[in-house]
Amino acid sequence: MRWTLDDIKWDAFDASKVDSSTLEAVKAAALVEFNAPDYVSYLCNVFADSSEIQDNIRQWGREEAQHGRALARWARLADPSFDFDSSFERFRRIQGIQTDAIESVRGSRAGEMIARCVVESGTSSFYTAIKDATEEPVLRQIATYLAADEFAHYKLFYDSFRRYQGELPTVWQRLRIAVGRIDEADDDELSGAFYCANYPAGSAVAYDRRTFADAYQRRALGVYRRQHIDRLISMVAKAGGLRPHGWLVRAVSAVAWQVLSFKQRRLARHAV
Repeated sequence: MRWTLDDIKWDAFDASKVDSSTLEAVKAAALVEFNAPDYVSYLCNVFADSSEIQDNIRQWGREEAQHGRALARWARLADPSFDFDSSFERFRRIQGIQTDAIESVRGSRAGEMIARCVVESGTSSFYTAIKDATEEPVLRQIATYLAADEFAHYKLFYDSFRRYQGELPTVWQRLRIAVGRIDEADDDELSGAFYCANYPAGSAVAYDRRTFADAYQRRALGVYRRQHIDRLISMVAKAGGLRPHGWLVRAVSAVAWQVLSFKQRRLARHAV
């Protein structure tokens, strides 16, 4: 572990600096991060031929679970009514992971590592964006730690991908996996986490994937600025086999920022 919960200066918490939208996104992120053990089981099955990669995956899982604990503890400081345990139990019922699978759902071990790189690209840029946006000192410290961890995880998965890259010899094959994983951002994981973290059991509001995917994205995308999108796109591009700072990636990043800006405005008008 590069840090522990004891390294966080919890006494510096300043309730007056808590942003309600960021708090709602953090609650959801705590559930997603703490759910890592299921992914560990799945990934260890996929990489049953490598004890080294399995050891790395288990360490990754421990660090991800620690992320969840840190975010949940901060969220309880900001909102003492937040019931993390109950929220997580309900989330597990919505978000199921095939822990008994023995082959990657991506079709290859190389594809699995590309998909993991895309996820770590997103989380690293997200926590960097939170660090830059928040004025609350404890959350800023946590987000700094998490952004660094997620970048290290990206490198870990990218290095593992290179061991299997012969399974996906063309850039097109790699990009298809990367883009496909980005498209999965609208699945039940984030929407379900947002709902369970912010709507208690017995709520009169029923769960709907589209509604709460938009609700989550309104909070999460609101912290992004252009530099965070540039970072995200360059990391995904590298995993997809493109030059991360080439002209094509710069052009894609510019378009992505315009799309995100439009989406931020649309969600501000319509999301829950």
